[in-house]
Amino acid sequence: MKTIAIIAHDGKKPEMVQFLNEFRETLNSNQIKIIATGTTGSKTEAAGYKVEKLLSGPLGGDAQIAARIAEGLVDMVIFFRDPMDKHPHEPDIFMLMRLCDVHNVPLATNPATARLLIRGFA
Repeated sequence: MKTIAIIAHDGKKPEMVQFLNEFRETLNSNQIKIIATGTTGSKTEAAGYKVEKLLSGPLGGDAQIAARIAEGLVDMVIFFRDPMDKHPHEPDIFMLMRLCDVHNVPLATNPATARLLIRGFA
């Protein structure tokens, strides 16, 4: 089973759900487990996906996903960031991205890259 972590900043949550819907068949496979930060997870669940919800990003959800990356429990991260906005938890975001690089975990920060990664998984 492969674990995909999904995160989306507030302005990108609808785009994340739209992206997930493009790959519904692949993502609903018994071979894929989705984990997500709190609100992203709630939106994903409302769209009909089974998801393990962690804390909201600003409350430590990004750090929880980063820890799982360090433990080797995450196979891919899809993180739709809003580059035009400031976020109070920037250090957690950068830590998560750094750990993806350290542990060689694929990271997509936009839909175009995420599509390539999901197609590679399928």
